[in-house]
Amino acid sequence: MKVKYIDNITFKKMFLGAAANLENNKGIVDSLNVFPVPDGDTGTNMNLTVQAAVREINNLSESTITAIANAASNGSLMGARGNSGVILSQLLRGMAKGINGAIHIDSKIIAESFQLASDTAYKAVMRPVEGTMLTVARETAEKAMATYMDYDDLVVFLENLLLQAKDTLNFMYI
Repeated sequence: MKVKYIDNITFKKMFLGAAANLENNKGIVDSLNVFPVPDGDTGTNMNLTVQAAVREINNLSESTITAIANAASNGSLMGARGNSGVILSQLLRGMAKGINGAIHIDSKIIAESFQLASDTAYKAVMRPVEGTMLTVARETAEKAMATYMDYDDLVVFLENLLLQAKDTLNFMYI
């Protein structure tokens, strides 16, 4: 069955699932940390940042897509830890701008929100450096914008964006 739209309930489940996945794999992300110094805390800081967003989402009285996205943005900003947490909070801020007012999320909204997320994060960093999480966000957003019209199934679209993100990450660590 093709998935054409993501509703508020699915969006919340996706965010909470992603947060749980990060929690379970923060050690892997810690091991990828090499910039600006290999201090090995990127996954931990990102996880702490996302958990602050989760708390904000879980305290919502309404669960519209906009409310969920804004809660993720606000929670992550208030709970940001380290450079990676601050950048992640800016990615979530841009994403929230991109889906503001949406009743459901389609491939176009995903692409536009990824682009706004990347743009927002780059603008928030005084001297953006390629070969970092910013690069992964930018290249994934570019792929999303270039291909969103090619997909009538969001699952397949998101799987392809995930492959793009993994390819970018793998290329950076060759």
